[in-house]
Amino acid sequence: MNRFPMTVEGEKALREELTQLKTVDRPRISQAIAEARELGDLKENAEYHAAREQQSFAEGRINDIEGKLSNAQVIDITSINKTGKVIFGTTVVLVNLDTDDEVEYKIVGDDEADIKHNKISVNSPIARALVGKEEGDVVVVNTPSGNVEYEVDEVKHI
Repeated sequence: MNRFPMTVEGEKALREELTQLKTVDRPRISQAIAEARELGDLKENAEYHAAREQQSFAEGRINDIEGKLSNAQVIDITSINKTGKVIFGTTVVLVNLDTDDEVEYKIVGDDEADIKHNKISVNSPIARALVGKEEGDVVVVNTPSGNVEYEVDEVKHI
């Protein structure tokens, strides 16, 4: 069975979501189903069907999270010796050599990736090009709009 890398923060977020689903959402949905059943005919009862749909979604998400957590390889970047190389969990400051624009990314697991918060998947083209590089190295990233050259400006182990 494959193990999937995950940061400590990612594991914590999934556990919090799982707790929310099991202790708050599941009982609320069960109550909504019970109330909808009391309204009578289930074939034409929109409240009942909506509650059952919510239940199906919640149970599916619970199973999904439990599966992810059981196959997770949680990596605590703070416990790894700082080598100056880009590895899973590090935050990397890059400079686009064409535009001199600076961008900062944290390399995380697939489920944690969120480009709005500058978190990229370890399996993304940028992360794959960066892993193993050091400050000062130049990497070429193949993007849909063509190749882009970045210089690794800083590697942070936070």
